[in-house]
Amino acid sequence: MERKSGFSFPYFLVGILFILVSLSAFKNPESSLLAIVYIFALLAIFKGIFELFVRRKLHEFTNQKSTMLIIVGIFDLLVGIFLFFNASAGLIALPYIFAIWFIVDSLVALAESSIFRTRGTGFYWFNLIINILGIILGFMLLFNPITSALTLAFLVGFYFMMMGISFIVYAF
Repeated sequence: MERKSGFSFPYFLVGILFILVSLSAFKNPESSLLAIVYIFALLAIFKGIFELFVRRKLHEFTNQKSTMLIIVGIFDLLVGIFLFFNASAGLIALPYIFAIWFIVDSLVALAESSIFRTRGTGFYWFNLIINILGIILGFMLLFNPITSALTLAFLVGFYFMMMGISFIVYAF
């Protein structure tokens, strides 16, 4: 994928936001899960809008259409809206929602990773490793939801940290 400039501010901004959310999760893991539900709901809505925007830009630069980005963008929007307006149900469903979110996002990123192979950098391999780790964490969350609920702040912080770093690396 070829871009007109060497720096992508939207990727950088999303990366910084993801890292800030991850640091918040690491700093206060015992804090209210309700606050985490609202923070991640807003972040999911923002990420969904961003993915729909990136799909359009991807088509402009590569002349390829990505149906997967539309699906993930809409999925992220629906998850965000669900969490925002149903906080109590979100608390119960949070381990499952994040497990599915980890798995779906990582699988889509793996499916779309061939685009990054042509860049000539190590980003393709970095992206591959990060998304395989995301799939593993997703299945760990899915098959052990009680333990996941207890360690959710750390696991979500780790996920958003690795995705934030991935977005920042790609911004350059």
